[in-house]
Amino acid sequence: MAVPPCDCDLFFRTVSTFHALVVGGFCLYILLYDDAVNADHLWGDPSIVKLNIAITTGYLISDLLLIIYYWKAIGDKFFVIHHLAALYAYYFVLSKGLLAYFGNFRLLAEFSTPFVNQRWFFEVLGYPKSSKANIINGVLMTVVFFVVRIAVMPIYYSHVISSFGTEAFQRLGFAAQSAWMISSVVLDVMNVMWMVKIAKGCYKVICLIGQEEAKTHRNGKSD
Repeated sequence: MAVPPCDCDLFFRTVSTFHALVVGGFCLYILLYDDAVNADHLWGDPSIVKLNIAITTGYLISDLLLIIYYWKAIGDKFFVIHHLAALYAYYFVLSKGLLAYFGNFRLLAEFSTPFVNQRWFFEVLGYPKSSKANIINGVLMTVVFFVVRIAVMPIYYSHVISSFGTEAFQRLGFAAQSAWMISSVVLDVMNVMWMVKIAKGCYKVICLIGQEEAKTHRNGKSD
């Protein structure tokens, strides 16, 4: 059944949050306990990773269709680019069992999604930007987004670089190598762009807090 246009964003955010919690938890479990994938980053047994990425692939396809269908309400060209870049790389994980570690590593980014969506929920519910709930969520969103999307880049790319020139890397073939490199760069350029935008928003909220405190202090003195 089609989602009514007035409810499409609510549906989009709810499903997005649920998906992020499921695959994020799965991702963390794999990084901590899947010895096969962690031992061989390029060719490790992808069985568990495939399940996680299959969930994400299904979500990305459905979300992409939803964005296109309700383009006037929720259309965003950067989301389309993000989804297509991820699907391009995940094809090789699902169809050929390659790059399971790196495919799963990218899903760490999903831990920031619930905070991004919660900001929208607070806005719809009429919470002022200076409200305590909004401020706490905004700060957490900024910190978590930085940790799972920006701070992990050196770790990710150090593993990428260490694999260059190895026999396992050569066995991947040009198509898989290209998909891996192109999707990684595209996704991380977008992550940096979003990080800058989020940091600016967080800074404005913090400044707003300072202004409110100064105003309260002045009013207290005048009384």
